[in-house]
Amino acid sequence: MLSNFLRMSAAGAFLFGAGLMASGQQPVRPGQAQPPVRVQPTDDKAQTHTTFRAKQILGTKIMIQNNTSVGTVDDIVFDDAGNLEYLIVAHDGKMVTVPWEAAKFDVQSQSAVVNITPEVYKTLPTYTPTTYPEFFVPTYRTTTYKYFGLTPRDLRRINRIVRP
Repeated sequence: MLSNFLRMSAAGAFLFGAGLMASGQQPVRPGQAQPPVRVQPTDDKAQTHTTFRAKQILGTKIMIQNNTSVGTVDDIVFDDAGNLEYLIVAHDGKMVTVPWEAAKFDVQSQSAVVNITPEVYKTLPTYTPTTYPEFFVPTYRTTTYKYFGLTPRDLRRINRIVRP
């Protein structure tokens, strides 16, 4: 029985070591720091993916066509699945909803460009901090995205179970 256990352990250790060698990683000895894991992108999209942090986005100056400044990002809105859906742009006490996909960010200059004309921007519905719209009502989403020449993606809903 003990000899079977030892043979199986030796075979497992050999297969584990062979797997590490095939992957190009060196086995880690006790007390030795684990080497960093290098993840290779699987497609071209993964290579061009840009990551933003909330503090890089909040306060960003928003520009529209003709380099017209229309305000700054005051807030961000996520959907139930955790996807960033909207930027809330504030200017002179009024707020406007801008779909995330509509803004092209330049983090170095803390600005973003939204490709709409000043005439279209003037027609966007505004609200105040006390009168926020219902962002995920289908007609509101469709209308808001349409101003920017976009179609809203399908919403995914994650139902979280809260246990007492």
